[in-house]
Order: sequence, then structure tokens, then C-alpha cells
Amino acid sequence: KTGVKHLHHAALEYDVGIYFEANGHGTVLFSDKVPDTPVLKALQALINPAVGDALSDLLLVDLMLRYNQWTLDDWAAKLYQDFPSRQLKVKVQDRSIIQCNDNETRALAPANLQERLDQAMSTVSQGRCFVRPSGTENVVRIYAEALTRSEADELATRAAQIVHETCQGIGPLPKI
Repeated sequence: KTGVKHLHHAALEYDVGIYFEANGHGTVLFSDKVPDTPVLKALQALINPAVGDALSDLLLVDLMLRYNQWTLDDWAAKLYQDFPSRQLKVKVQDRSIIQCNDNETRALAPANLQERLDQAMSTVSQGRCFVRPSGTENVVRIYAEALTRSEADELATRAAQIVHETCQGIGPLPKI
């Protein structure tokens, strides 16, 4: 599941639980099982688990870069590659027909929805796509990413078509 309310509960299951949303909300949580080391004590003092504010997050990043003797370029090259992404939503008659796994990365129902999404992902370079029903309105949210902007758009468009066909879509397909 997405959203801080779900991420926080999932992070509590780990000795060190880290969660962040794209909008910057999130934090780092430490359980009582974490060893009492100087570095981990410094991290615990730096992080504000109640609010997860951006300034303490920035200081944490600075600390970790210095600890690893990395530059910002090292961090970008060694840890993460940001791909172009596209988000769409498709209006449906009844969002409750869409069922997802616990972390909403796989569609469990309708039966052939995930199989069709997997096939669409295989047609673009490093494509990833998942869908989930909205929690408040009869729409299905689509998240797609790929190596290039055009492929991310292509994947999102194809996923929207699949959702519209498979999940009782209503109205026109979304346009990019």
C-alpha cells in the first residue's frame, strides 16, 4: 500500500525502517533491537521520527555521503537511476473489482489483468508498471516508468487501454 499511514506500519516491522514518498514525506524508525553504536546513535539523534522533516533528512544524506566518502555524483551513480515516469487514471464502473497484493505492485484480479500488464512491460526498455484502485473514487491509478520518456508514455497508454478493457472502464481513455 502507498501513503505514509501504510508505510509507517510496514517500517515498524524492521530493526531500521526507512520510508519516503515522492513528495518528501517519510522518516527513519529505529527499533529497540538496533545495536548501540556511535554511528547509529548519531543517526537516531539526527532523525525526527515523528515528523520526518526534510532538513533532518538532508543532514542524514550529508552524513551518509561523508561516512562513505562519496560525492553527490557517486550517490547518483551508485544507488539509484531515476527513469522517466507517467501517471494516469482510468474511470471505471466499480473500483472494487481490482484487487492487488499487499504492496500494490501486482494485480491479483481481474484474472488476466497482471498477465497483460506484464506483456506490455516486456515491450519497452526496463519497463515497470503497476495499477491500483483509488481509495476514494471509481478510478484505477496507473504508474509506469521506462528507460525513455516516450517508452514511459507508451507503457502508461497501453496500461490504460488494458485497464479500460479489463476493468469495466467508462468514458474516454486518458490522454497524455
